[in-house]
Amino acid sequence: MAAAEQKKTYEVVKQFRGVNTKANRTAIGDDEFYWLENAMPIGYGNLKITPTYTHLDITFAHTALYFFSGNIGLVDYLIAFESDGSAEYVRLDTNTKGTIAPANTFSTDNINITQWKNERILIIDPIKGYFTWDGSSLVSICSVGQIGITNPGTGYTSIPAVIISAPNQSNGIQATAEATILSGSINSIALTEAGSGYTSPPTVTFVGGGGSNAAAVASIATFAQGTVSVLVTNPGTGYTNAAGITVSITGGGGSNAAGKAITSGNVVTQVIMTNPGTGYTNAANITVTISGGGGSNATAKAIVNDGLNVGIQSFSGRVWIANGRTVSYSAAGTYNDFVTVSAGQVTLTDATLHGNITQLLSANNFLYVFGDDSINVFSDVRVTNAGTTLFTNTNVSASIGSKLAYAIFPYFRSVLFMNDYGVYALVGSTTTKISDNLDGVFPYIDFTTEETTSGQVLLNNILCAAFNFRYTGGQGTTSSARYIQAVFFEKKWFFTSNGNDLKYVTSVPSGGKINMYGTNGTNCVKLYSDATSPINSYVQTSLNPMKDPIRTKQALKVGVEATLTNAAELTITIDSESGSSAPVLLGQLVSWINNFGSIISWINNSSSIVTWYGGSGYTLYKTDAKQYGKYLGMTVTSGDAAFVINGFEYEHELRVRF
Repeated sequence: MAAAEQKKTYEVVKQFRGVNTKANRTAIGDDEFYWLENAMPIGYGNLKITPTYTHLDITFAHTALYFFSGNIGLVDYLIAFESDGSAEYVRLDTNTKGTIAPANTFSTDNINITQWKNERILIIDPIKGYFTWDGSSLVSICSVGQIGITNPGTGYTSIPAVIISAPNQSNGIQATAEATILSGSINSIALTEAGSGYTSPPTVTFVGGGGSNAAAVASIATFAQGTVSVLVTNPGTGYTNAAGITVSITGGGGSNAAGKAITSGNVVTQVIMTNPGTGYTNAANITVTISGGGGSNATAKAIVNDGLNVGIQSFSGRVWIANGRTVSYSAAGTYNDFVTVSAGQVTLTDATLHGNITQLLSANNFLYVFGDDSINVFSDVRVTNAGTTLFTNTNVSASIGSKLAYAIFPYFRSVLFMNDYGVYALVGSTTTKISDNLDGVFPYIDFTTEETTSGQVLLNNILCAAFNFRYTGGQGTTSSARYIQAVFFEKKWFFTSNGNDLKYVTSVPSGGKINMYGTNGTNCVKLYSDATSPINSYVQTSLNPMKDPIRTKQALKVGVEATLTNAAELTITIDSESGSSAPVLLGQLVSWINNFGSIISWINNSSSIVTWYGGSGYTLYKTDAKQYGKYLGMTVTSGDAAFVINGFEYEHELRVRF
């Protein structure tokens, strides 16, 4: 009696849940993918090939080290800080490039920016300090700081005008102040406009008021590293001749720091820095000596700005700048006043911040203060009747943070951030890991040589989060180390490779959409913007037990359902736990055959061979299969654009158990 034909079994997969690298390929869900590159799992039967990038035909003069976006006067800009310390911009409305600053203006490490209204970009350099750019002029925010009265004068019957000299930089803002008088003398000076562009302390003079001899000195407020301020630790006694007091500042590795002692009631109350100096590195080695003036015992100590400026954000009507464990904030409604009554600073002393602050982020009515392993939030900012600023400081994570300053951004009502071991979502006070399915990728991310960057992007009308990093694992469209984007939406992950050398990305909300731009350090591109040009896609399904992991299967046929806009070719391998078949090229090529079975070539007017393709619409790519295994799957690659995979089909026969 002849043996009965083995019953054929079929499997169709049309539910697409995204990539899962956490488990072995045989252990992930039938509707998951072991690798998914340049194919977006939008929904049931809808795995859509992503668009590729568009070149902006922009070349930076030097290698871009940091890459941001901003908006000034409703014009969107890309901003590149470059390897020679210069900076350039790209206007996105005209795709034109211009210079923000010449060489040696900025340092080349960890620059940050934020926006003040839509009138200017604020820049914090870790070493050189604080700058503002309004779309035409770059100005150093060295504003006027403390003003000390060295001689109150006599005979003032009305309030004199306080004249502060013009800023050193031509596009700086003129500082202004107002005086009060008491018993014919200058009693106090209040800064009304801190100004900008003061690279050296200004002069202060008094005009009018009927009196004479009043004098004052001013300092500048600077965030430059290596500068010095002086704190009086003992006011001393008997200082009857303020003009005769000398302040000497020595040691500490720097130069040129100088100050002027201010007295009240024959004691030294403060030292105004007439020159903050440069290059100071060690406050403990600085000696401050106060002598002369007829008094004695006044002492002071130096304070050196020796930390790195690591973050800047506009939040609650003021600017916040992080340095070390300290956050400085400007006066209410200003971006340049860090000395008047509503300005100030707070130093985080809690043990939850083990090291220094790594980044600031303003979102969701909070200012997030990130450390390597902690997150604090500032909120409820308010001003007291006395004019001082109060706010709450709450620790929301005592064990998870991030040192990846450019991999932190808002996404809907949450904050997403990447660190060396995962991607997390912070919602309220709850931190949740959302990258379990990428656990197999993280060991192959290079966190040592380049920055990891991130942002939001609208892709196929879905708001996605994207993290750009250098991947060394060799999986996907090429085995070489390269930059890829891990893209997240609706609890699903997939990868894109919009340029394998794309070092930096940034988001630009423009025209009602959130776009993403990037650079390889030289050229500028717009990601996911060209749906017609070729793009390499790589889709690797799970290894499916076909509902019976015990029995061996013999694959007979496989098929890929697709909907095409234009003709496309797919290369398919049939995979099992023990290996893969030879690649099979499937497409819509049309061959013309003569009576002898030979293919006829068609030649156009340019003597080139014309290739004939089939049409668009639904297509079933199918092929015979020769593969054995307890698990079966497919790897599908293509170099064509704008098609959708609707499903994967398998025909197989069950064979032996074990």
